Amino acid sequence: MIGGVGLIENDFHKRKDLSPNVCALFVEKAYRNNGIAGALLEHVCKDTAQMGYQSLYLITNHDQLYEKFGWSYLCMVEEDNKNMIRMCQRELSSFLESIPT
Repeated sequence: MIGGVGLIENDFHKRKDLSPNVCALFVEKAYRNNGIAGALLEHVCKDTAQMGYQSLYLITNHDQLYEKFGWSYLCMVEEDNKNMIRMCQRELSSFLESIPT
């Protein structure tokens, strides 16, 4: 396995209204910078859009990483351990347009 990504209702933060969440995005170091993370994110966005969701969220300590994949900074959220962390959002309307009816 060279990478993976998950989808979870809430990624251990206090904003339960911001759901579902991408979690555990990872690409093995030897395979990074080959478009794999972007492809995994696109895949999870398409799947989530097919489930009927309008938006997808994730928390991250990375500044500007997800923005290059089409995500937008939304706000700071409090994690369950009381630390503050960046919340990013991806609108899924463009993915809905590509789903056959």
